[in-house]
Amino acid sequence: MKWYWIIFAMLIGLGFAAQTIGIVEFEASLPLETWLVLGLVSLSGGWMAFDGGRALIDGDYVTPSGGEMAGQLGPWSSLIKAVGIAPRSTLMKSIFLIYGLIYLGLALALGLGSPWAWVPLLVVAILGLWYVPFGTS
Repeated sequence: MKWYWIIFAMLIGLGFAAQTIGIVEFEASLPLETWLVLGLVSLSGGWMAFDGGRALIDGDYVTPSGGEMAGQLGPWSSLIKAVGIAPRSTLMKSIFLIYGLIYLGLALALGLGSPWAWVPLLVVAILGLWYVPFGTS
């Protein structure tokens, strides 16, 4: 999974550098905070979309391949089961994909200078906070 982080960091860094040296010109220059938000959202939303899409196509999420956790989902799956959704169901995989695509779409709108994108992007980010203690442990 290291390649994923490296690619997104490079893309965001290249975008910021291109703007800074004048290769790419936006109608209004994007502040550093916006680039930081775009990077973080791209990582989080990009992973959710990738993992959900991959799960729909290949049949399963990315899981550890070795050790005692091999093939197991993270702690988030217990919370999802408690809500009544099977973690490996098409519904949950679709939720991951759609959430990630919405997150990325809002980031794109923000990057293109749409001032309305901040509020929905913040709402989507807050809605994703449930995943932090369960998905990253």
